[in-house]
Amino acid sequence: MGAGGNRRQRAVFLDRDGVINRNVLNPATGEFESPLTAGDFEFISGALDAMRVLRSAGFLLFLVSNQPNVAKGKSTLEQLASIHEKLASGLARARIEFARFYYCFHHPQGIVSGYSGQCECRKPSSYFVLKAASEFSLNLSCCWMIGDRLTDIQCGRAAGVRTIFIHTAQPQPALAIQPDHVAPDLFTASRFILSTG
Repeated sequence: MGAGGNRRQRAVFLDRDGVINRNVLNPATGEFESPLTAGDFEFISGALDAMRVLRSAGFLLFLVSNQPNVAKGKSTLEQLASIHEKLASGLARARIEFARFYYCFHHPQGIVSGYSGQCECRKPSSYFVLKAASEFSLNLSCCWMIGDRLTDIQCGRAAGVRTIFIHTAQPQPALAIQPDHVAPDLFTASRFILSTG
């Protein structure tokens, strides 16, 4: 489904790392971060089931993810592509369709030419959400953003969608902006969305 229909559609915008797949401990930084290789990519328990029930309920699914590891010199575009392929193949096996995958590869303090500096697409910018709304005729008041960082909540709020913060066991700073709901994982978040009608 795409643009051109008369009926305004509902959608769920999903962050990737920490929501769909597990973050991985990076020994170099001592922090849990996005996977650097396809071998490190692992779906979080219940995530596939959550996305399947959201699609079955008629929500379009969009991925909106900041992926600055190329800009920071931590990985290559080829490595990021292989990680995405691991995601896409897992979704395909589970028969879960995404309307679009949106990645921002930039970072303001990046060290790689072409990917460093300010951009219009990096969250908390709502650029990709508004782009999807235009291309797919979305009713943003009936859409959701689910993420595990403040920037996800800021992005959703700026676009006019409702927000769910995934609060994991990892230590996290207090949120300066409150989400519409807090959930421990994507599966629980999906049940909340369905319960709201």
